[in-house]
Amino acid sequence: MFYYLIVDQFAKLGTLSKDMVLEAESEKECQPVIRGKSLPPVPITEVALPGGKKMKVLKTMLTTACERNCHYCPFRAGRKMRRETFKPEEMAKTFIAVYESGAVEGLFLSSGILKGGVTTQDKLIDTADILRKKFNYRGYMHLKIMPGAEKDQVRRSMQLADRVSVNLEAANPGRLPALAPMKKFAEELLAPLEWAEEIRQMEAPRTWNGRWASTSTQFVVGASGESDLELLSTSEYLYKQLKLKRTYFSAFVPIEDTPLENHPAENPWREHRLYQASFLLRDYGWSMEDLPFRQDGHLPLNKDPKTAWAEQTLLHTPIELNKASREQLMMVPGIGPKGADSILRARRHHKLMSFDDLKKLGVVSRRAAPYVLVDGKLPAFQYRLVDIPDPAMGVPRAFPG
Repeated sequence: MFYYLIVDQFAKLGTLSKDMVLEAESEKECQPVIRGKSLPPVPITEVALPGGKKMKVLKTMLTTACERNCHYCPFRAGRKMRRETFKPEEMAKTFIAVYESGAVEGLFLSSGILKGGVTTQDKLIDTADILRKKFNYRGYMHLKIMPGAEKDQVRRSMQLADRVSVNLEAANPGRLPALAPMKKFAEELLAPLEWAEEIRQMEAPRTWNGRWASTSTQFVVGASGESDLELLSTSEYLYKQLKLKRTYFSAFVPIEDTPLENHPAENPWREHRLYQASFLLRDYGWSMEDLPFRQDGHLPLNKDPKTAWAEQTLLHTPIELNKASREQLMMVPGIGPKGADSILRARRHHKLMSFDDLKKLGVVSRRAAPYVLVDGKLPAFQYRLVDIPDPAMGVPRAFPG
């Protein structure tokens, strides 16, 4: 009897999870085995953690029913599709079964909105509370914050989860109506992220693990006419003022039976370049003024933003590695935070005399070569960047020639 009950729950879980369009990560199906019997497959997502480690996470929803009418969303109100709903206790039990089978290491839990954001957020919190208290779950948990949630609910979610997130969806209030006409940018979406940072700054972390949950957000790219400049300006504010750990970008893909079903899909290379630029703002000390925007407010697609900036700035004025500051070193393609720190440590003991010294420090010498001097000299070899069309993407890419 237990087997058939759990099979039903897993079949429902698969329906809830398969159409989630949340954070772009690698996804595959997994078929858990419990008590020696295979269960219906569920989508499992591998998410990247700081340091490069991968974690297998179940991304799912409490319900695919929703009263909002977001123009791009597969779960929008009125769209013809099969809807499924879990009660908090059901979701907690089903996830624990997946977790104990060894199929996943963490949970990402979202929901469609029913009876308002406050009621829906209560159900998400109830699920998390059951997992932490009744099932003594101590693994990774990411909870979505619903539009319209209250500050106390944000606080409670942060006490139970490792990360909470609110999808801003659009770059700014002027762009939001094209994506989600029923949502309010400042009051419903941005405010919870502001509350989260205020809570972290003002209150002691009385949480399940002794620290407040981190925060993140996601933008839909290419469906509201926004520029890269708009998206990254908001990202910079979120990183610097609200201390978000990450801003995600999801290239728009049209979905049948939605108002944007005939809108063209966004080039995935645009999403990729936005991520690269976002990491420069977050991890490399770059500012918006450093990014190589074109006149139309977009980044070039044919090369990464760091290389595009370096070609404009450093080809004629290369950086001397023996004198450059950490910030200057991290402007060079092929030199990241770890590489910059390695160079600074090495310089305390001896002058860098050749390009071989740079390679020994683990710096990507091929990328750095055109833009640096070592002891006043250019490296012995140079690489010319050539734009080569990529037939699969229809976008040029830069290769060493």
